[in-house]
Amino acid sequence: MAPYQAKQYAEGRPNYPPELFQFIASKTPEHDLAWDVGTGTGQAARSLGEIYKNVIATDTSPTQIEFATKLPNIRYQQTSPVMSMAELEQKVGPESSVDLVAIAQAMHWFDLPVFYQQVKWVLKKPNGVIAAWCYTTPEVNDSMDKILQRFYENPYWDYPQRKMVDDKYMSIDFPFEAVDGEESTGPFDQFAIERLMDLEDYFTYLRSWSAYEKAKQKGVELLSDDVVEEFKRAWGGDGNNGQKLVKFPIYLRIGKVGL
Repeated sequence: MAPYQAKQYAEGRPNYPPELFQFIASKTPEHDLAWDVGTGTGQAARSLGEIYKNVIATDTSPTQIEFATKLPNIRYQQTSPVMSMAELEQKVGPESSVDLVAIAQAMHWFDLPVFYQQVKWVLKKPNGVIAAWCYTTPEVNDSMDKILQRFYENPYWDYPQRKMVDDKYMSIDFPFEAVDGEESTGPFDQFAIERLMDLEDYFTYLRSWSAYEKAKQKGVELLSDDVVEEFKRAWGGDGNNGQKLVKFPIYLRIGKVGL
């Protein structure tokens, strides 16, 4: 990832609600070590670090990690796109050493059969938990959301990865047992990111999309002057008249490794 896009990602991506992490942590009997996979710029790692004694946050992009918030109990590690078991043990931990594997808005990029094998090896048995979540497009008001839907439907997304998010992760094979107190592995949609944003914040988020960056590399500006003006009119006034509450629905899948 280019430094410009990593900076847009760090500035534009929303933080997750504390209630999400409290719910996930309530399903892990111990809170010694969490592994945040595909950490990006560390949005989830920061919150996990408030609950778990130690967090290992991994990503394949050194540029993303460069922009992540550094805290004493979070160890950032750059990894190969598909880690070997030797690299997993070296950079994450030995067998049965991790209480939680967390994947925030990233699991659709993984080689899932290989990744699941590693998850089952590194999680503590029988109650080690895997929690993977995604969020869908932001909701502002009917006018903004209609424009965003047209903006979203562009040919620069990577499929089938993006379709997994559109499907709220329900099309992903998830071979884990239901956690205690829950009837299934998900998805659970009782969580949402709510963030006050002005229009420039909103545009910064859109510029953090992989589709936006891919289009830009091909010489296409998705946020053309006409599109920007359309968003401004829907936002209200000239687009500079204050903040609005923006909601990002979250869809969580959670399970435990079992015996």
